Amino acid sequence: MDSTSKTLGEIDEAREKDDLRKLEAVFFVSGRFLNMQELISFTDLNPIILQELIEKLSEKYDKQDSALEIVEKAGMWKMDVRPQYYNIINKLAGGRSEFTKAEQETLGIIAFKQPMKQSILIKIRGNKAYDHIKKFVDTNLVKKKKIGHTYELSLSEEFYDYFTLQGEDLSQESLKIINPEE
Repeated sequence: MDSTSKTLGEIDEAREKDDLRKLEAVFFVSGRFLNMQELISFTDLNPIILQELIEKLSEKYDKQDSALEIVEKAGMWKMDVRPQYYNIINKLAGGRSEFTKAEQETLGIIAFKQPMKQSILIKIRGNKAYDHIKKFVDTNLVKKKKIGHTYELSLSEEFYDYFTLQGEDLSQESLKIINPEE
């Protein structure tokens, strides 16, 4: 055995570092909560190793005093910016939102008045709100439930994850996340 060959420990350590980077890349690109099955399919790692890597990655961000963190919720994980930096993210995101100003206003009304009847929202926002509602339902931000001749609109769990809000945190201040220009 020559001096250039690696020991088993060094090989294991290199493999773990590579697996950790792979998991970190998956979290970075996904931008959403992922369950264990999704993590397995994206990384081709077994759940026991994945669980250890999630813990190590979380510790890594804590030790580095990073602006990023690994968030766990109901057996799902995602990489996110720590809450104290949301104001910076909102400023950055304000320039190029994936929602138009009209869509943001419609979503803000749903968030503030939920659960609300679709017919009332249409009276407030006009017929263009049908397209907004469709977009929000298609992106799983809003739930739509048939009630008589209309629908009841309410926020989905994905809404709270997307805007990094808690269920009860729908104050006027927190709604600026949806429409930061106000």
